[in-house]
Amino acid sequence: MSPTEILGFLAAVCTTASFVPQVWHILKTRDTRALSLMMYLLFTVGVVLWLVYGIMIGSAPVIVANSITLVLALVILICKVRWG
Repeated sequence: MSPTEILGFLAAVCTTASFVPQVWHILKTRDTRALSLMMYLLFTVGVVLWLVYGIMIGSAPVIVANSITLVLALVILICKVRWG
């Protein structure tokens, strides 16, 4: 693995892991009132586009990070729609 890919994976771990506390909090409290539905809709679309881009260029860090982030963002988005 090249230094560039290592850096990419480190960045991916940091940005993806940042969603875990938010998902945990939402699942524990069911409180999504402070979250913007439009922001999470746009963010989720952006993550899908990043994932497609990563697949197109064959970048493992981009693919892995955005696959995991997509799952986390979808959990938040679904909770926001369900619980308002």
